[in-house]
Amino acid sequence: MDRHDPHETKAAGNDVPLVELTPAAARLLRRLREVHGPLMFHQSGGCCDGSAPMCFPDGEFRTGQSDVHLASLTVEGVAEPVAFWMSKSQYELWSHTRLIVDVVPGRGSGFSLEAPEGVRFLIRSRLVGT
Repeated sequence: MDRHDPHETKAAGNDVPLVELTPAAARLLRRLREVHGPLMFHQSGGCCDGSAPMCFPDGEFRTGQSDVHLASLTVEGVAEPVAFWMSKSQYELWSHTRLIVDVVPGRGSGFSLEAPEGVRFLIRSRLVGT
């Protein structure tokens, strides 16, 4: 079931996406796509690694009624969009922000595809309208 609402991917009255990628994140996604096929993100908002966006092969992480589909991210050089999901409880806390997926050096979750690369995805945020 697709719970995607096109209004959820844009700030109210604005054409700014609620989720975007830095150039470094887009480069890493292109590399991961070559190795793992179509991709998806999920951010649970749990403790430790759960508060970071985790990258999985598309469909490997099962989403449900407790998740919100925020965006279908277009990545140049990747044939299909990369879905970005967030737990509903986390979305309620972040709904007023623009989420920027970035990459930083360091060890992320062992379950996220970028872990062996020596980097991890990270969310940077800005209040909507800034």
